[in-house]
Amino acid sequence: MHPDCEPLALGQQLLERLDAAAECSEPGPGVTRLFCSEEHRQVLEIIAEWMRRAGLTPQLDASGNLVGRCDKARAGARTLIMGSHQDTVVEGGKYDGMLGVALPLLALETLKQQGIELDYGVEVVAFGDEEGTRFQSTLIGSRALAGRFDPISLEARDANGVSLGEALKAFGGDPEQIASLARDPETVLGFVEVHIEQGPVLEQRDHALGIVTALTGIERHRVTVGGKAGHAGTTPMPGRRDALVGAAEMIAEVDRILNATEDFVGVVGKLEVRPNAVNVIPAEVTFTLELRSPRLEVREQGREAIVAACRRLASNRQLALEIEQTYQAEAVACADGLMQSLHNACRDCEEPADTLFSGAGHDGLAMCELTDIGMLFVRCTGGLSHHPDEAITAADAGAATQVLMRFLDRLSADVSR
Repeated sequence: MHPDCEPLALGQQLLERLDAAAECSEPGPGVTRLFCSEEHRQVLEIIAEWMRRAGLTPQLDASGNLVGRCDKARAGARTLIMGSHQDTVVEGGKYDGMLGVALPLLALETLKQQGIELDYGVEVVAFGDEEGTRFQSTLIGSRALAGRFDPISLEARDANGVSLGEALKAFGGDPEQIASLARDPETVLGFVEVHIEQGPVLEQRDHALGIVTALTGIERHRVTVGGKAGHAGTTPMPGRRDALVGAAEMIAEVDRILNATEDFVGVVGKLEVRPNAVNVIPAEVTFTLELRSPRLEVREQGREAIVAACRRLASNRQLALEIEQTYQAEAVACADGLMQSLHNACRDCEEPADTLFSGAGHDGLAMCELTDIGMLFVRCTGGLSHHPDEAITAADAGAATQVLMRFLDRLSADVSR
């Protein structure tokens, strides 16, 4: 093996690429790169060069994805799709999303240097928007490929009043052609994504890699607690209908139920108080509630327990309560065949790889509507993600690259049989 193909050398090369991509960011801590922004445009120039070096032809599609396709894929051969998203949360890290773009391109480039030709088509996609940071509308590019894009999302507007449709046009996309991006399931072999774990499990197990069994189900709710405003100095404490005190009790109960339930996580991430004045009893509080579990029955039972607790607490304080569901995505299982192929590749590379589920949503939540999905997790330091200190090691990056190369080569052999 050429020294440049050794795992550590591959890992170091990959980290250098990810460092370069991270320079395409708004000023400030970490990486902030929003959909259809100037930083998005800058990073696509870097990714396009990676694609060309891997033997792929890059093209910006109508939904803002940068798609690299090999000659076989362009000729209509059955194609494996790989990739992840380029966008970040505000002040995020270097590796969330971008690892899954850079790593398969480095793997393909290295296979090309070794003279290994795959017996099927390959497509690597840098999805434009997965985080939903700018328009609060997620999985735009992957839904387009899966044929599940909702044109209503084009009406979403950012903080400056720019609509998604307007931003896409200015970026070089074409909202009217998004429907034509839908892939034919008969021509797709599957979708595989490499991603940092965004959690502590692999680090606790002292494993570099993990095979994902399922992407978590997610639901979100808007909870509105209604009380009665009054003068903070003249209204007696007994009998107050303080919406914020009631909401605080509900939030504490949410935390208790989540902690007491296996495979169940969630968060109250946003809270609004009205009238939000220093000397007025809060009349109304609205907070968001997000619940996640890979098991539907766990999520449903947990939600019922939370709702019952909130209603009880509201009644105790004579508060009004409204709970509105704003989002739901069911859990998605990874395909047995792709999981087994990833296991085989890990074994061949002498990398232990246990299974675990993903507590985060990914583009696979949309791509599963098109084809089988598979996912490889890479250990991240402290399980930290969506943060400037997000980190992986060169050794782990190299191990993941080698495993994906072996996976691609084995899949080639399987197809040829």
